Amino acid sequence: MSSATEVRGHAEAPGYHARRTLPLRVEAMRQLRRRRTLLMGGVLAALPFILIIAFAIGGTPGGEGGGGGGGSRINLMDVATESAANFAATCLFVSAGFLLVVPVALFCGDTVASEASWSSLRYLLAAPVPRSRLLWSKLVVALGFSLAAMVLLPVVALAAGAAAYGWGPLQLPTGGALGTADTVPRLALVVGFIFVSQLVTAGLAFWLSTKTDAPLGAVGGAVGLTIVGNVLDAVTALGSWRDFLPAHWQFAWADALQPDLEWSGMAKGAAISVTYALILFAFAFRGFSRKDIVS
Repeated sequence: MSSATEVRGHAEAPGYHARRTLPLRVEAMRQLRRRRTLLMGGVLAALPFILIIAFAIGGTPGGEGGGGGGGSRINLMDVATESAANFAATCLFVSAGFLLVVPVALFCGDTVASEASWSSLRYLLAAPVPRSRLLWSKLVVALGFSLAAMVLLPVVALAAGAAAYGWGPLQLPTGGALGTADTVPRLALVVGFIFVSQLVTAGLAFWLSTKTDAPLGAVGGAVGLTIVGNVLDAVTALGSWRDFLPAHWQFAWADALQPDLEWSGMAKGAAISVTYALILFAFAFRGFSRKDIVS
């Protein structure tokens, strides 16, 4: 199905408006009802309760081996049970490196490829839905669900942490504390930065989703390339070249959990991530506009 045929069909249809095709609310409801969306939401909502049980069984966190992965950068485990805010920050800390990558890759990588695997993509375009409109609708909804997944985790963690450990100031692992009034805005800033830093994974997954008919290939490819980026960031021999890796800045949000908010690391990380993401999204739109849809 060629783009020229689609355009001619649009022009000949009386009362046709491209903006009215595939409304965001329709696409959002389609994605919300899918089993993988509900499963991903359940996993993220269950994580805080799993950690509470683990802390109750294992005793005070931050003991022997408590530093865990990423402890060389920041260590929130030592103060995880000080308050609900500390517990929410710890949940973000343990999940930002990998767990929160999965919903982004899933929502953005499955969206177009799944339509192709179901052989429904060509029928959507014959509706007729312009290719650019189809991609924009799916991308906006996928990013919206990705953000919702990242918001769900700290919200549940705050509620569960308040019940288990009480509400109070955010105790900093370096000493001192953030006042209660500053806690929620700082955590919101952390979530916002994590979302922006994951735009690279979203771009990879979405681009791969337009190139393949296998949803698992797009999702797995995005997760795999993200892991490769993390591995490369661990290669200290690369020196200053690591500054151009999005993974190098993934924990820059720790600067938001300091008495004096530091923006430089988050600004650099956000700039790198947004730049790569825009390039990947452009590749996706350009490639899909020229793709011969046969499924």
